[in-house]
Amino acid sequence: MAHEKPNFNVVFVGHVDHGKSTTVGRLMYDSGIIPEQDMKKLKEEAVKHGKIGFEFAFVMDKFKEERERGVTISLSYQKIITQKYQVTIIDAPGHKDFVKNMITGASQADAAFLVVAAKEGVQPQTKEHLWLLRTMGVEQIVVLANKMDTVDYKEAAFNKVKEDVSALLKSVGYKLDKVTFIAASGLKGDNVAKKSENMSWYKGPTVMEQLDKFEPPKKPTTLPMRMPIQDVYEITGIGTVPVGKIETGIIKVGQKVKVLPGRSGKGVDGEIKSIEMHHEQLQEAPAGDNVGINIRGVGKKDVARGDVICDAAKPATMAEEFTAQIAVINHPSVIAKGYCPVFHVHTAQVPCQFVELVQKLDPKTGQVAQEHPDFIKNGDVAIVKIKPIGNLVIEKQKENPHMARFAIRDAGATVAAGICIDLVEKKFSGEKAK
Repeated sequence: MAHEKPNFNVVFVGHVDHGKSTTVGRLMYDSGIIPEQDMKKLKEEAVKHGKIGFEFAFVMDKFKEERERGVTISLSYQKIITQKYQVTIIDAPGHKDFVKNMITGASQADAAFLVVAAKEGVQPQTKEHLWLLRTMGVEQIVVLANKMDTVDYKEAAFNKVKEDVSALLKSVGYKLDKVTFIAASGLKGDNVAKKSENMSWYKGPTVMEQLDKFEPPKKPTTLPMRMPIQDVYEITGIGTVPVGKIETGIIKVGQKVKVLPGRSGKGVDGEIKSIEMHHEQLQEAPAGDNVGINIRGVGKKDVARGDVICDAAKPATMAEEFTAQIAVINHPSVIAKGYCPVFHVHTAQVPCQFVELVQKLDPKTGQVAQEHPDFIKNGDVAIVKIKPIGNLVIEKQKENPHMARFAIRDAGATVAAGICIDLVEKKFSGEKAK
């Protein structure tokens, strides 16, 4: 059965051309996942395109077409089976896709490799990626000093990367004693799947060994059950089947549930009739599982992608307005009051309006740098008040971090990412305010 080893999601991030794809491709090849004849074809392809040495990058890039399908996500991501885990590798081709995959995507990274080329060192994007990882709650980070072959495998070059990145990590709030630094060359295969013979001074793990050194993700099964709907299918003989990943809690047959906001916007009540995963019927399923379920009392017209199936006893909140901490990553100009982009929260996409810019924070210290700024721009971290135009299910970070993260997208690009820190709950006429 596929359940023997726990799933573990790892994302490779870093500045463009610092060798992320090449490192991942090398890992696949050296660990025997990519057969020799496939590699030979890719090599010929690389030469043909005048890109000698790009064959490893092509390993990941040949999945691009499949990957462009957006949120049907991890079907085409690379899997590696290690001693301990089934590892899903997300190769982030620059932050736009990365954020989309991290937040809108069904898979959340449990750990990250930050790839920094030894020669070029820290780049503007490096800090951006760290902020993002931090905001998205990725706690386990490994720094990969890549392309060591371009600096003659010198220990001094590795130490320089270590020093510069350590300063960044500290400024973003990571604890250095928890961070591993690896000296490697994706292109030449040093310390990727095999120990390097070119750096006798390096005593740390290879990338492959590091995968098993990560701590298993804690399954948030103690939180109330939340399952954002990814798709809704009609299946003959069963009926309406919403499909999605259980973010938190445990879903059980017979459980009373509330689907929010539902077609009515006021929630739909039902009871779990059946749960299916990999064509097997289950009595229950924990957080982290992707399942299809059938709910008594809930039909095709009642629910849609973006709705959240909740434990009826402890339903999620719908926000009248909410307060968020956001990091602006990639906005063409500035963000001011009145701006109305699309917020991607779990599987939902809802237009929301910025109603107040409360504070601008100093990204290095997290201290308040300015009260009520007129605008915020790239690189800024701010506390803002947001009003959803429509129904939005979101929770406060301290209550359920898995349901508090979001990305802000505009004109096809991710402009910011953030977390909900407070909210005013939406009330329906005839209800008493809590």
